[in-house]
Amino acid sequence: MNRLYEQYKTEAVPALREKFGYKNVMQIPKLDKVVISMGVGEAKDNSKALDAACADLGVITGQKPMITRAKKSIANFHLRAGSPIGCKVTLRGERMYEFIDKLFNAALPRVRDFRGVPTNAFDGRGNYSLGLKEQLVFPEIEYDKIDKVRGMNIAFVTTANTDEEAKALLTLLGMPYAQD
Repeated sequence: MNRLYEQYKTEAVPALREKFGYKNVMQIPKLDKVVISMGVGEAKDNSKALDAACADLGVITGQKPMITRAKKSIANFHLRAGSPIGCKVTLRGERMYEFIDKLFNAALPRVRDFRGVPTNAFDGRGNYSLGLKEQLVFPEIEYDKIDKVRGMNIAFVTTANTDEEAKALLTLLGMPYAQD
């Protein structure tokens, strides 16, 4: 099993149970999934850009990305409903914990002027969203082989009911929050 998952079971579960006073083990919040998505605006003009973004996302996560399509037509953006505009990957289980470990310990420290992730990016229901400006912070991406620097959104979906519970869970998993 993954080191981060073992840490969750041995350290985080008892700490969360004690802090929030859970009576049942099933009440303890856990990480449900991590969704990584890349919006590729130039995909409507250049289909190779979408292929490159999918390839980068596949290398980073170790899983084949799903192409996302536009839901509505927007004339100002020259966009038609059903046209491909990005890609996403949903990670669960062991791959999710491997990705989180890599993100916290290898990728985030490589971000320029990194002082921690913001603490106010919770949605009110215990989920956390994080945006990265470039895919180059991941060690698998080679600088010479990319065609364009692209950002990505990373959403941590938890079973926590409140932001406070989710923040405690992510802190115990090793999320490097900014010091207020």
